[in-house]
Formats: sequence, structure tokens, C-alpha cells
Amino acid sequence: TRRPAATTPGFYSLCSPPFSSACEQPMGSPRIVGGNDAKNGSWPWQVSIREGSNHICGGSLIAESWVVSAAHCFNGDKSAYHVNLGEYQLQNPSESLVSFPIKEIYRHPSYTDIGSSGDIALVELETPVNFNRVIRPICLPASSVEFPAGMECWVTGWGDTQYGESLEAPKTLQEVQVPLIDRDTCNSLFNTGSYPDDPQGTDPIKQDMICAGYPEGEKDACQGDSGGPLVCEWDNAWLLAGVVSWGVECARPNRPGVYILLPPYADWIQGYVPTIPFTLRRYGGQKGVWG
Repeated sequence: TRRPAATTPGFYSLCSPPFSSACEQPMGSPRIVGGNDAKNGSWPWQVSIREGSNHICGGSLIAESWVVSAAHCFNGDKSAYHVNLGEYQLQNPSESLVSFPIKEIYRHPSYTDIGSSGDIALVELETPVNFNRVIRPICLPASSVEFPAGMECWVTGWGDTQYGESLEAPKTLQEVQVPLIDRDTCNSLFNTGSYPDDPQGTDPIKQDMICAGYPEGEKDACQGDSGGPLVCEWDNAWLLAGVVSWGVECARPNRPGVYILLPPYADWIQGYVPTIPFTLRRYGGQKGVWG
């Protein structure tokens, strides 16, 4: 399962400011398996969630005071955690790094444990962040958006580069491109063969989940990537399609990574962040409904 990194070994279209530009400009093209070093600043919504000085999870900046992550990343009191933005190499802190205490953590009420639905959390920062070239929010998809199977998307994070192998110093942010896999196909893969860490029962991929990766494995999110972004470029904007949730080891054949989908949680997020815009996109390059 994707655990936090161990501490030991209807859019409401953006026709007018102030929201229109922040997430609409793509900036670039988990510890990640089979990935590459990202360029500094190319994933400006990526955050590192810290427990003390330890990186435990990723997350995505969605508004000045709000981050989306995974519910399973948080077990303790909010005072145990803080959020770092503008990070690139964890062991070589950049000038752009800013750190925020957490005002509140909202775990989705349907979450029970690893592998369950609702593995999503909203993290409210104590003070708002100032956007800049390397700290920007990611656009959120409206509840009606459906991400098509086969769409090539990206996962980023500082997680393990192999199951049980930590990212090497200086711990540079990793990126990997992975195609989306629809739920039925993914359940068929998970019902093929068996691994010691397999979830109980058949069809573990629930309605609010999507898979990404390859049947042969090789490229995947891993421990320490939990809560981080699965992003897809659509109509020249980056959309947050999913949150790194769980998997069976990392990059195993027939066990692609599993992500919580964002569209089913658009209304839940808007309940906490009523001013946040959601993007309605139609597949095939057509513009959404604007105005």
C-alpha cells in the first residue's frame, strides 16, 4: 500500500479576475519509480507535507490557503504537521521555499483506511501564500469532467524510487508520465495473479478511483508520494485529475497505481472553499462552457 514515507529507514467560468489566470497557465511539460528529475518550478503546485522535519506525503496547492492531499497521510494532531511550498531538492532548500503551519485538516468522512473510498483531505494553511513563478495553484476539474482512458498524465513527488529504496540525495523532485486506465480494466488487472499485499476481495478499484500506469509495471508512484498530484494537460491548462492513494508495492506487473479522482469531490471541496473555480472541459480539444 502507499503509506506516508516512513519517518525512519459546472465551471463557473473564469471570465473575470481575480481567479482567471492563476491556474490557467501551464508551467512545464511520487517518490517516483521509472521517472526523471523534474525541472525546478515546472510543477509549481507540488507541496511537501512534513511531520516534524520529515517529508511524509505530497499534496497540491489549489488556492491561496488550501492544499489537497490524501486522508491517510494524517493520523495526528494538526500541530504535528506543516506544509512546504516552493521545494525542489529536499536536501538542498531553495530560496523559494516557504513553510506554513496548518490551521485545519479536513479528512473526507467516507475514508476509513488504506484502499477505501474517500482517501482525500483538504488542508487549510494558517496564512495565505503569495503566488509566484514557482508557487502556483493547479486547476480543479468540475464534477462532470471525465478523464478518458489512455490519456497521458503526470505524477510527481519525492517518494521511493523502488519499493523500499529511498530517493537519492539531494532528493530532487521526480516526474513520470503514465496513461490513465479505466476502472473495469484496472479491476481486471488486480484480479490477475496475487501478491502478498493485495487488497481483500475482488474489484478493489471503487467508483471514486482511477488507475494510471502500465500492465507491465515499471513506472509508478511509490511510498512517500501519497497525497501528491496526478495531473493532466487539457486545453492548455493543467487539471488535477487525482490524488496518489494506494498501490501494491510499486511498479509491479498488473498492479498500476491507484488514485482518488477529483471530480467526485468537487462539491465537497467547494463546500469548504466556495470561491474556488472549477474547470469544465470537453475531451477532444473543444473549449468548455465559458461565460
